[in-house]
Amino acid sequence: MTAAARLAALDSMPASQMCQLAEDALASLVNVMNQETTLLRAGHLRQASVLTPEKARLAQDYVGLARSVQRQTDRLKREAPESLDRLRQGHEALATQMAENLRVLATARNVTEDILTDVAKIVGQQNKAKAYGRAGTITADSANSARGIAVNRAL
Repeated sequence: MTAAARLAALDSMPASQMCQLAEDALASLVNVMNQETTLLRAGHLRQASVLTPEKARLAQDYVGLARSVQRQTDRLKREAPESLDRLRQGHEALATQMAENLRVLATARNVTEDILTDVAKIVGQQNKAKAYGRAGTITADSANSARGIAVNRAL
């Protein structure tokens, strides 16, 4: 089925069915985001990252349905006003959940970067005896200094 055919099928769907599909997709997306936020708050970054593909798929599904709802708003107002109102309320809840999720993700990222920065500083410090060279200055053995660490910024 082509993209145009899928859009046509969505747009011609009965109003209450279209709103219900969008509500279901929205509820699933909010649920996964809640799970991710909870895991991130608990410091379970790896477990939270497992939810990313599902969250992306659900977000894509919801956006497609939301666009169809936008295209059909006039018809939905006439045929299923209560369903449309519930969907609007759910969308507002999604916006709140997304803001919280993004805040927790930013905090997790900052904490991770702070830890990696601290580790790099500690690795770079040398715990060796200090001795004076011929010029009367403390010598640094460049062969023993830290060469740096790699940081994966995927989070």
